[in-house]
Amino acid sequence: MEIIAIVLLVIAVVFVVRTLKVVPQQNAWVVERLGKYNATLTPGLNFLVPFVDRVAYKHSLKEIPLDVPSQVCITKDNTQLTVDGILYFQVTDPMRASYGSSNYIVAITQLAQTTLRSVIGKMELDKTFEERDAINAAVVNALDEAAANWGVKVLRYEIKDLAPPAEILRSMQAQITAEREKRALIAASEGRRQEQINIATGEREANIARSEGEKQADINRAQGEAAAIVAVADATAEAIRKIASALREPGGPEAVQLKVAEMAVDAFGQLAKVNNTMIVPGNLSEVSGLVASAMALFKSADIGGKNLG
Repeated sequence: MEIIAIVLLVIAVVFVVRTLKVVPQQNAWVVERLGKYNATLTPGLNFLVPFVDRVAYKHSLKEIPLDVPSQVCITKDNTQLTVDGILYFQVTDPMRASYGSSNYIVAITQLAQTTLRSVIGKMELDKTFEERDAINAAVVNALDEAAANWGVKVLRYEIKDLAPPAEILRSMQAQITAEREKRALIAASEGRRQEQINIATGEREANIARSEGEKQADINRAQGEAAAIVAVADATAEAIRKIASALREPGGPEAVQLKVAEMAVDAFGQLAKVNNTMIVPGNLSEVSGLVASAMALFKSADIGGKNLG
């Protein structure tokens, strides 16, 4: 009886194990019934028919990173380029992932490599470094279209490294160095050009300011000279008016005669000093005649002024 009880207990345990299935979160199990697809078990507790149903495939629904092995690609300008990358995908249809391909991981890897060779073969070497995003997008589009039949969604592809041959790297480095030297020379020449422009502009502005200053100085000088001439003329006119007024006063003519005589004598004295010789008029009456002539001029001027008045 004990043996029968043990056997029954074992059978019961086997039935329970085969009947109850607990699927973890973010997983999907594919169940076959008598060798044919029957259902996909979702996370949680699930029930199967013992000895009829069996779990044939287990899939993780998480995002899976897949390292794509490095390979040598030929660019449009016939340059070898070693490329490797990483692919991210996710199982979206467990049934298709189970029966759409015998090994969808190998299929995705091979398709990623062939697509990458095709995309890079359409580009020149320099473009491959500049168009990484375009390469990644092209690989993802090609894989996503094909992987739909395998129940897989390709999320993204990232190039990890692009490695040209050592000779190409050296020539690229030399090209970069030459380009930097060229930019430095251009920058230096632009600096010298701007310096010359600044110097010329400064000299021009200085010349303009200098000429404006000289112009203003000439104007001020001319205005000063004009003012001086006007002042001298006013002073002379005032002196003449005072002399004319003095002539009308009592004793005025006699004073003028005395002043003219003094001026005549002083003129003879100055002439004697210049010639270092004493000059005396041969006839002293000439001096009185000179004074009389001067007085006649004063009188005629005075009469003219009265007539004008």
